[in-house]
Amino acid sequence: MSLAGKKFGFIGGGSMAEALITGLIGANLVGAGQVLVSDPSGQRRDYLAEKFSVGVTVDNSAVVAGSDIIVLAVKPFVMGEVLDETGSGFNPDHTVISIAAGITTTYIEKSIADQVPVVRAMPNTPALLGAGATAVCCGRWASEQHRELALAVFGAVGRAVTVPEKLMDAVTGLSGSGPAYMYIIAEALADAGVRMGLPRDVALTLASQTMLGAARMILETGRHPAVLKDMVTTPGGTTIEGLFALEEGGIRAALYRAVENACRRSGQQSGDDK
Repeated sequence: MSLAGKKFGFIGGGSMAEALITGLIGANLVGAGQVLVSDPSGQRRDYLAEKFSVGVTVDNSAVVAGSDIIVLAVKPFVMGEVLDETGSGFNPDHTVISIAAGITTTYIEKSIADQVPVVRAMPNTPALLGAGATAVCCGRWASEQHRELALAVFGAVGRAVTVPEKLMDAVTGLSGSGPAYMYIIAEALADAGVRMGLPRDVALTLASQTMLGAARMILETGRHPAVLKDMVTTPGGTTIEGLFALEEGGIRAALYRAVENACRRSGQQSGDDK
């Protein structure tokens, strides 16, 4: 499904909507005149209009009526209210993309007009820098074309993959919450560098760039992390001593538990009983 000539509507003009608008316009997938954003905050509407020259409104129903593709970029706890307000305005020619964590496609489908294609997405905050990781899944009425459309949208702000909806809680636990895990690791590495005598700014720069470089090595070489780890690890050297300390401290089990706990919490927030 081509984005050419498609009108994009965003219900909710927060940070993630801003990231998607930045990516879509920056990649020349849409023009500013094709985008309409609703938000209850006048300050936010003015900001988006000035930054992107997009249309803005306080009326969510106007976004639905004036758009081909509607991105539901609102917090999960207000999704019910938004769908109660706008649900009857949707039709099968629309494509609905939800980025509300834990809100199922079934829940949305039950709240809007019949046979409307719904795609659910779980992006993460590095999308703000065009470095996001997003998983998408399709609802009952969404086709392969709708899936490709969603992948194009989120591919404009990073990397996007497809998963079955039953795995979206796992995605939330891994990549949705994952930046926070990486921030803790970066902070700990920097603190360790300070402990060994490095200035704070130098330690944080080295830790952050090391994480960035390691991630790029995995993505751009296609090699398994274990292979790349072994390339750095010489017999009897410094790296194996550091790795031993990490294994002794249970770093793998701690990360396993972090993802599992976040996944479980996402599951508790999910479901059709919202």
